[in-house]
Amino acid sequence: MNEFELIARLTKSLPANKNVLVGAGDDCAVLNLGAAENLLLFKTDAVVEGVHFTKATPPEKIGRKALARCLSDIAAMAGTPVAALVTLGLPEKFEPEFIGKIYDGLNMLAKQHSVAIVGGETTTNPGRIFLSIALLGTVARGKQVLRSGARTGDAIFVTGELGGSLAEKHLEFEPRLEEARWLAEHFSIHAMIDLSDGLAGDLRHVLKASGVGAELLKGAIPVSRAAKAGSSRCDDRTAQRAVPARKTPLAAALTDGEDFELLFTVAGSDAVPLLDAWKKQFSKLKLSCIGKIVAGDGVILRDKTGARKLDTHGYVHFEK
Repeated sequence: MNEFELIARLTKSLPANKNVLVGAGDDCAVLNLGAAENLLLFKTDAVVEGVHFTKATPPEKIGRKALARCLSDIAAMAGTPVAALVTLGLPEKFEPEFIGKIYDGLNMLAKQHSVAIVGGETTTNPGRIFLSIALLGTVARGKQVLRSGARTGDAIFVTGELGGSLAEKHLEFEPRLEEARWLAEHFSIHAMIDLSDGLAGDLRHVLKASGVGAELLKGAIPVSRAAKAGSSRCDDRTAQRAVPARKTPLAAALTDGEDFELLFTVAGSDAVPLLDAWKKQFSKLKLSCIGKIVAGDGVILRDKTGARKLDTHGYVHFEK
């Protein structure tokens, strides 16, 4: 049973109440607690030694990454982060100075985005460090962006460049909070997700939630320099598994994951105005139109020679 099969099994009959607008299955839960203007966003995520970082990773970057992953999910809903709780699991023999530096990295990013760290839990975890963040955020009523809104004819966009995250990006990425809020304020964004497990996998989450398919243009996919240089994660989320054969740059862009860029869809008629406005607002961050939403299901990859079904997927925990 892989990660997504397990999630489907565990979330099949979760209890809910009148406050739940969106539960399991999107980037964040969306809750209505009666505030006049805002809805509440709720997210949790974890980083684990040997999976998301190694013993050699600078501790400040471990703490930064743990919070940044949650911030990226708040961004995917076009929200604003507010406060976080931290759960820290440590082996019995640990270095207090090392753990202190983990918190230095976490605190620095929290201050950058005005996030309060309001408590948490510490526990023994034999053998390795793990760090889990539970993050609260807000979003204006009617401005939350879900995975389920993609429509036939929509243009598909991604920010930044993809692939080769192991070279450093997976530790140093910038959550696209400002960009996501700007998009939601100025355009009708139909669906959005952050790219944590790879374009090929995360796009399928949007397609499944929306009941549509997609056609991607091979030449339009923004492949990073790191992917072109061969810095692919190779399905080895930092070091836990043996590294298989090197991926092609395109395969890395499609499947590496941990890019934490935004993927979103808008009406085809908004594509050109959005690109023009983006260049004026965010001149240093690339935005690429990589394809369109089509009827049906699955993903088609098109190039000059024709089209084929894309069978590759992104990173999956517990992969068979």
